[in-house]
Amino acid sequence: MYLVPAAVVLGGMLVYPLYQLVLVSFFDYRQPQVTGAEPLRFVGWQNYRELLADAQFWEVLLNTVGFAAACVAGTLAVGGALAVLATRLTPWVRTLLFLAALGAWATPAVTGSAVWLLLFDPTLGPVNQALAGLGLTEFAGHSWTYDKWSAFGLVGAQVVWCSFPFVMVTLYAGIRAIPGEVVEAARLDGASTSRIAWSVMLPILRPAVTIVTIQSIIWDFKIFTQIYVMTGGGGIAGQNLVLNVYAYQKAFASGQYGLGSAIGVITTLLLLLITLVYLRALRRQGEVL
Repeated sequence: MYLVPAAVVLGGMLVYPLYQLVLVSFFDYRQPQVTGAEPLRFVGWQNYRELLADAQFWEVLLNTVGFAAACVAGTLAVGGALAVLATRLTPWVRTLLFLAALGAWATPAVTGSAVWLLLFDPTLGPVNQALAGLGLTEFAGHSWTYDKWSAFGLVGAQVVWCSFPFVMVTLYAGIRAIPGEVVEAARLDGASTSRIAWSVMLPILRPAVTIVTIQSIIWDFKIFTQIYVMTGGGGIAGQNLVLNVYAYQKAFASGQYGLGSAIGVITTLLLLLITLVYLRALRRQGEVL
């Protein structure tokens, strides 16, 4: 009963918009329908069939999955490494690390994207100037957002930069909660540091790792701001499009709101599928209830 008020609020904020998203995806909903100039026309699965027959949609889907997977792996690696490092730092240095991480976490996505673009600007960016000063003259005037993969790499680095603090703080708290006598007993039994980390600490940390992994998958799969700002709306000829930016272009730039809603529905279903597959794999290993 205590959860009923929260459930009502979440239902209004999540369930109803999702219902509207699904509903609009079954209509030919364009600018004339928005203004009421023309009546709505039910088209059933036509929007979904159009998407599945579009080669660009499949390319964007592959871009999204690959980009999200790289960002999740990078975020977990950086956040996990810094969490371990934080346990070995003095209190003052650890406090400075957490404050710096908090600054990255609190920076708005638009602001962070603009700062990274300035750092990697072809002519004025300090990164290119530093590389050229080291003798790498090919980086003088180099555009990091011109090539598809370097643009994805730049955006991915920015995403990891603003996402790792959550992973770091969560795993740091998990590490600090591990009973010291458990680790000490493993050492007395002759276990090496790597063996303790893999066979003792990691199983205890798996619930926390599960949480940060699922959260990272959801966040990175639905990235919009960084891609849109740093690649100018999806890169040259749409080479850096991901599903959320693709849906925005279809819905708002092209006025095809039904098609954009269909992309949103497919994105939601993919996120649910990925999360369920991940949880099912953990359940088979006996790591979650």
